[in-house]
Amino acid sequence: MDPTSARPAAKTASLIVTDPTGHRTRVELQPLPFRMGRHADNNLVIRDSRASRNHAQIVIENGTYVIEDTGSRHGTFVNGERVERRELRTSDRIEFGVSDSYQLIFAVDGDELNRLMEQLASAEPATAVSRGVPQAVVPGIGGSMGKLRAVLEVARTLQISFSMQDVLVSVVDAALTITGTERGFLLLRHGEDDMEIRVARARHGAPLSKDDLRIPRRVIRRALEHRRDLLSMNFDPVEIAGQRPEQSVADLELRSVVCVPLVRINMGSGESTNMVSTARNTVGVLYMDSRVGAADLAGGNRELLQTLAIEASTVLENARLLEEERAKQKIEEELRIARTIQQSLLPRTLPSSGWFRAAGSSVASHQVGGDYFDVMPVSDSCWGAVVADVSGKGVSSALLASLLQGALLTLSPSTLLMEERIRRINRFLNERTEGEKYATIFCAMLERSGAFAYINAGHCSPILARADGKLEYLETTAMPVGLMAEAEFKTEERFLQPGDKVVIYSDGVTEAQNLAGEFFGRKRLKESIAAHAHAGAEPLHDAIRRAVAAFTESALQSDDVTLLVLEYAVE
Repeated sequence: MDPTSARPAAKTASLIVTDPTGHRTRVELQPLPFRMGRHADNNLVIRDSRASRNHAQIVIENGTYVIEDTGSRHGTFVNGERVERRELRTSDRIEFGVSDSYQLIFAVDGDELNRLMEQLASAEPATAVSRGVPQAVVPGIGGSMGKLRAVLEVARTLQISFSMQDVLVSVVDAALTITGTERGFLLLRHGEDDMEIRVARARHGAPLSKDDLRIPRRVIRRALEHRRDLLSMNFDPVEIAGQRPEQSVADLELRSVVCVPLVRINMGSGESTNMVSTARNTVGVLYMDSRVGAADLAGGNRELLQTLAIEASTVLENARLLEEERAKQKIEEELRIARTIQQSLLPRTLPSSGWFRAAGSSVASHQVGGDYFDVMPVSDSCWGAVVADVSGKGVSSALLASLLQGALLTLSPSTLLMEERIRRINRFLNERTEGEKYATIFCAMLERSGAFAYINAGHCSPILARADGKLEYLETTAMPVGLMAEAEFKTEERFLQPGDKVVIYSDGVTEAQNLAGEFFGRKRLKESIAAHAHAGAEPLHDAIRRAVAAFTESALQSDDVTLLVLEYAVE
């Protein structure tokens, strides 16, 4: 019986994630266990080279959330205390052993909202005082602002379940209520020189047509660009320069116009959160007007409207960051699927007995990589092997690597046919990419007799490790494929003796960097091969990988790391 089946039901929970740049996002704790670390397969990817590949995880035990350190190098901290295992409570702060890295706040969904609602309910009206004598109790500025802040904080908390449009409508309705104006419009920047109407509302919630905004948008934009304070600007009832007389505020029969800029908020933690108040960083405007009465900006309403503008700007920034994060998560999920497919295209098994043996691996530096290797039987007495490295990074390189893999999936036991196949791939790639994409390829065939024929099209020079301990580089024989349509590709030949091995690698091996920025290099690679040349293909492969891992430690790598070892074995 699954021990988790009888556990008490736990409330859903989230993490409020603040990255080193100050951007904040809310991430739901799904699925469980919820794994966190530097590796791309984690549920929360910590993009910091100082975090461990698998740093920590959150699980549920007896209806409560528990965080566990999973053998990280720098430790997992909760509220400043290093922990191995600890039950989590709302508002606990989680860090990964480095002060300027990611910071997480744990929150059980609903607990934060209940706290805010209690804050709203406890906001008390202020008592008016005249000449030291208390007067009748009236709603005070402090109480009103406290209530408004609490309401808007609730709206911010709930924005993960409501659309941004719902939030913007609420902002306009609140502004109309505060000022007593008749019509409200919320406009957001659309490109450099245009503004898009996102909300058009009359007082008491009636929808308006976007055509009801008769003030030219360029006039509103000009007012924002020349504004002198954050809060508001009133258009004077005079003819606007450059406009026809019938387009003046007076001719539009407007008694009052209020224009409140919405500015870019830099989201940080504590004092690092600030407003970017330059005109260029104005993200929108809250516009209100009246044809009957003047806008009421007295009795604390100006302060309330200022608070609304600041909070609305924060809501917009949070919504923008949330949309960016959701888009990024969607892309990362698609890349994760692509990574799974790409890994599945690599050989599932490699020959480990008989006269030909092989061991290989390929680790992408990003979600998907531009490297690949393959080993395939050509005939009963011949094996073929290919290692390719496509220029560039990301999806385009991964797609091209898959195309090359399909083109080289089968080989013929003929050097002439191998040359012709590489020539065709070169012409095809050059025609399709016009020389902007290319690939280095090492393609080889090994006969049972020991005859070893290969084409090195611009690839890193593989190392032939002889059984007697001598090392030889298999230098390039041609340029990379895709650069020139009429390039020639000639084979070179060697004769292997039993016990000889060929180490084929991508430049991600020799260019692997440690935390000090040093490269692994050819020298360390040769030393690793020389120290284990007597071993078989698989032990030699594993020894090189261990040497690279020990050298790089936890440093993030900028290139894919691909390694293939071929062995001509003693039968």
